[in-house]
Amino acid sequence: MNEGEIYAALSAIFQDVFQRDDLVLTPTLSANDVPGWDSFKQVEILMAAEKQFRVKFSIEEIDRVATVGDLVSALAARDRARPGNGGNAGLARVVES
Repeated sequence: MNEGEIYAALSAIFQDVFQRDDLVLTPTLSANDVPGWDSFKQVEILMAAEKQFRVKFSIEEIDRVATVGDLVSALAARDRARPGNGGNAGLARVVES
């Protein structure tokens, strides 16, 4: 799965969590940029991403997620680490299902 596809899937998560259709995800977007993005929303975002992409983040990974770009990088790294997917198939199959 490429980064564009990850951003598209995350956009739906962010729109659901914040009940806003006008959020545009960028790599540098963070809690400082979105009113209401507190620690509870952060947990909600991460849990929704884990469910959507069928992954479980470690505490270390969670601690490194400060921006949308960090989350995309964590998801892309998980996709590359999936056995036998060649770096593209793992997360893509989950998002399409």
